Amino acid sequence: MTVEVHLSGGLPALSIVGLPEMAVKESKDRVRGALLNGRFRFPDGRVTINLAPADLPKDGGRYDLPIALGILGASGQVPSAGLDGIELVGELALSGRLRPVNAVLPIAVAARDAGRELVLPRENAAEAALVSGLTVRPAGHLLEVCEHLSGTHPLPIQPREDLCQGAPDYPDLADVRGQDHAKRALEVAAAGAHSLLLIGPPGTGKSMLANRLPGLLPPLTEEEAMETAAIRSVCGHESFDPALWRLRPFRAPHHTASGVALVGGGSNPKPGEISMAHQGVLFLDELPEFDRKVLEVLREPLESGEIHISRAARQARFPARFQLVAAMNPCPCGYLGDSAGRCRCTLEQIARYRGRISGPLLDRIDMHVEVPRLDSIHFGPASQGAREGSAPVRQRVAVARARQQERAGKANSALGSREIDRDCALDDAGRRLMEQALSRLALSARAYHRILKVARTIADLQGVAAIDRVHLSEAIGYRRLDRGAATS
Repeated sequence: MTVEVHLSGGLPALSIVGLPEMAVKESKDRVRGALLNGRFRFPDGRVTINLAPADLPKDGGRYDLPIALGILGASGQVPSAGLDGIELVGELALSGRLRPVNAVLPIAVAARDAGRELVLPRENAAEAALVSGLTVRPAGHLLEVCEHLSGTHPLPIQPREDLCQGAPDYPDLADVRGQDHAKRALEVAAAGAHSLLLIGPPGTGKSMLANRLPGLLPPLTEEEAMETAAIRSVCGHESFDPALWRLRPFRAPHHTASGVALVGGGSNPKPGEISMAHQGVLFLDELPEFDRKVLEVLREPLESGEIHISRAARQARFPARFQLVAAMNPCPCGYLGDSAGRCRCTLEQIARYRGRISGPLLDRIDMHVEVPRLDSIHFGPASQGAREGSAPVRQRVAVARARQQERAGKANSALGSREIDRDCALDDAGRRLMEQALSRLALSARAYHRILKVARTIADLQGVAAIDRVHLSEAIGYRRLDRGAATS
């Protein structure tokens, strides 16, 4: 954005043009109060402020500081030459104090790409300093910025190396008792970035397993971390902690979430939960309890890794390459198949409950894994032995991901049709096994390809170049709902 200020004769007036929204229109009163309280002279004539480009709506209080300095520069109260080479952002209090704003990280990236310094509120300085190659100058008051422009007291430079990179503090996989089959499925899902559906009675550890998936994923690269941090910065729903910017996002919206909350939107489109989970994990607990129309909007981003939102006045595209983990009960009461015989649900009730999730959406979930109720032996003293933690699993996952990057430049879950034909070729025994699975389970072409991609991930975990029957058998075993549909 460019802020232009023009002073002319006539009756005193101040107008802001360039599609300003209410918060921007009100900046004229904040700016006037800040200038007068800073002992500056407010121009007596007509003041016209243009926010360019004129056809893009402007919102928020981030334009206060550049508007104030534009007026001071146009009236000769601060050297206008000092404005060359810097970008300004910040909201002004009536006293002239600078207040923090949101969406600072994309602003910092744009300032770096333009080769300009960035002057902004002190509370936003650590966030902006995440951008390498950018000179960040924090300020706490309008007078400090004016002194910097006059050359009397230059603003300090925010040091990037002072940022504390917090050590990852993910929940550990060793906390989960039993459920070796589900833990193995979680490792496979992490290694290939596959979507996962956990099915089991209440209290079997489904949520615990989902919460431990981010700790199994490889660390974010600087580029990936910058993408996720920029999305959080734009949303501004919660405080941004620069010390934790390298942590994988984990989002767990409640099942009452609307479609707009989940995928984004609104009259002025903003990212939703799936974009907040970009490069991380989206956990949907009690999946059938979500509104079916809400779940259906996940179909496009699960395939493409982005979401397109169209409104009458504006279109937006947000990144949404998340790893979906969902959990559900096997029936409405949750105890279907329980050895205690507590389930009283009829077949019709079970079918109606599972029917809340559409077939096309289930088809897009790579793995359906059963999480059964634990026996009492898992809670006694004998269960206190050593359980594998997240660290060794994360190492195996990182090695498998490295193989995938070297082979295809992406995780196995993102392989296209031609890449599947190239990297997931089967021998004669594997083809016969897949033919049997196709006929007995009535698999769709999409499910067939997803089984191949999961099998490719299992082979990568073992360091094997070719997929064999063992890998395929395990991958087919992770399609629990397909097997259930075939036998019902």
